[in-house]
Amino acid sequence: MESTLSCQSSVVRCQLGALWFSLLAAVALVLPQNRASAAGGAKPNVVVITIDTLRADHLGCYGYSRIETPNLDALARLGARFTQAYTPVPITLPAHTAIFTGSFPMATGMHDFSGNKLPANGTTLAKVLRDNGYTTAAFIGAAVLDSRFGLNQGFETYFDHFDFSRLDETNLDLTERRGDLVMDEALGWLKQAPQPFLLWIHLYDPHFPYTPPEPYASRYRTHLYDGEIAFADAQVGRLLSFLKQRGLFDHSVIALAGDHGEGLGEHGEKTHGFFIYNSTLHVPLILKVPGAAPRVVAEDVSLVDVMPTLLQELKLPIPASVQGRSLLGLILGRQGPTAARPSELYAETYLPLLHFRWGQLRGLESDGWKYIDAPRPELYNLRSDPRELKNLYSARQSLAHEMHDRLYAVIRRFTPASGNAAAGKELTDPALLERLRSLGYVAVSAGSFVEPSGKPLPDPKDRIQVYELFSEAMADGQHGRYEESLRKLAEAEKNEPSSVPIRYLEALDYYRQKDFRRSIEQFRSALELDPKFALATYYLGLAQVEAGDLDGATTSLERALRLDPTNFAAAFNLGAVYLKKNRVDDARGQFEHAVEVNPDYAQAYEALGEVDLYLKRTEEAVRALERAVELAPDSAKAHYNLGRGYQALGRAADAQREFARAQTH
Repeated sequence: MESTLSCQSSVVRCQLGALWFSLLAAVALVLPQNRASAAGGAKPNVVVITIDTLRADHLGCYGYSRIETPNLDALARLGARFTQAYTPVPITLPAHTAIFTGSFPMATGMHDFSGNKLPANGTTLAKVLRDNGYTTAAFIGAAVLDSRFGLNQGFETYFDHFDFSRLDETNLDLTERRGDLVMDEALGWLKQAPQPFLLWIHLYDPHFPYTPPEPYASRYRTHLYDGEIAFADAQVGRLLSFLKQRGLFDHSVIALAGDHGEGLGEHGEKTHGFFIYNSTLHVPLILKVPGAAPRVVAEDVSLVDVMPTLLQELKLPIPASVQGRSLLGLILGRQGPTAARPSELYAETYLPLLHFRWGQLRGLESDGWKYIDAPRPELYNLRSDPRELKNLYSARQSLAHEMHDRLYAVIRRFTPASGNAAAGKELTDPALLERLRSLGYVAVSAGSFVEPSGKPLPDPKDRIQVYELFSEAMADGQHGRYEESLRKLAEAEKNEPSSVPIRYLEALDYYRQKDFRRSIEQFRSALELDPKFALATYYLGLAQVEAGDLDGATTSLERALRLDPTNFAAAFNLGAVYLKKNRVDDARGQFEHAVEVNPDYAQAYEALGEVDLYLKRTEEAVRALERAVELAPDSAKAHYNLGRGYQALGRAADAQREFARAQTH
């Protein structure tokens, strides 16, 4: 499926003569000296660029002719381009976790786009480099990598700063920052960054929906996905030009990778995350190491190999927690023990199980064969069938069973011991196991689950049409097309009558339409199926507030916070309900909790300041309101109340200034 054409712009057509061989020998003698002298000087800077949702076969340097990606192609010509690199998870958050921990999801507990957080004691590339004298910074393009999920560990600067509501949390991938804005922030930081530094830049643009800016929208109007990639390429070009202008490029280690691919309709999957076919697993990977000759590497590698490769190049110890292998030998054209050990091409998606109560998928690729462990298992010969269209499981039973055993050996090797006597039966990392149990699943064999009734879970292959219909309905609802969304959800419900996410989205659509009666009915219906669904509980509380049921809202919002103490909006709204019920001290406690969870929550600071003014806690009120106007300078109410606070403290000039600002906003 993927071409292995080199990015090189010309091909040597003449027969090599003696002079050419002697020249090659001279270069071979010089390169080790160049690398030694570079290594003996200052520590090299490290730049990691991740481009979201990037298929390798949609780049010029991977043989794709319908796009212009001159900057990525140029970088590939200067580094090692890996033609067979794969992600272990086709979902942004766990894929990036694999890159920055060098470990598979069963080791980190990061399997999903939400509902999991990297443990505080985890080892990350940023932590290791920070502890070895590096300045560390990350600039993020989407809320799916928000610091609350833990990937900020080790980064002294982590620019996420997304303004999103809990309403978007079921589809965080709609909350994004355009690539040029991400690059603006990164280049601004670079201008004054102390060296050596680790810089991570995340560009989200190729992710659905495909809305490239001009001129890319016009240039690629019939294939907008490519337009997004071309726009991302231009942003990479800005970074590379800056590094060259500042004299930083040659001495920097640069890693560029896609986190996962995109289905683009293959196997019925329009986007990613639902299946583990190579349309969403195969990614570009380019590694530029100072002093190393450019080359094309055709060996199979995994994104978990990036961290150990960078650490070995920096001559830093590779932590014991790292499960990938260093690729430095392949980059330098050397063969040794690390180069000889193959990468484990493990892949998984738990999205169907965690969100739809369908079976999870786990797979292994090895020696040109791909095995997928599913309710109906799959086996593909990738050499003769690279698009994975002909399932050979029935025809090659012996090989399929061998691949099954190898897959479970890999899972067993990389899954941490849980101390549970049943761990061999469950074969799932403790964090995920706890989450699955909370949803009512029962382990029946190594890593396989059924409904509490014992009923087997559906195969995702049989639910792809329902999933795509659900995805379209979700997009309709996010963009205000509520009737169209409800129509599609009703159609999906015919095939999936007891679906928690379908009922939840129906409830959200009614809520957005201000039909609070039906919204409350549907949220309750969803909670009957999943009583621990924190967001449904939260929105039930909001709907009850709108319907005038303050007692019901209190119960729901209190329960929502027990289920998810990080829901700062639930704390804020519960505080507002307490105020309506004259529970002023309780309200203040909730506003304090909201700003503890989210220190940038202007509304909560404003409410906290108002309550403190009422309670005659004037100095505390002024501090809260000063923070409120700092975060929301256009809030007339915050300026007015701050003026009241200054007035109470006898600061007349400050009070008049804030009153004047209140009148202008």
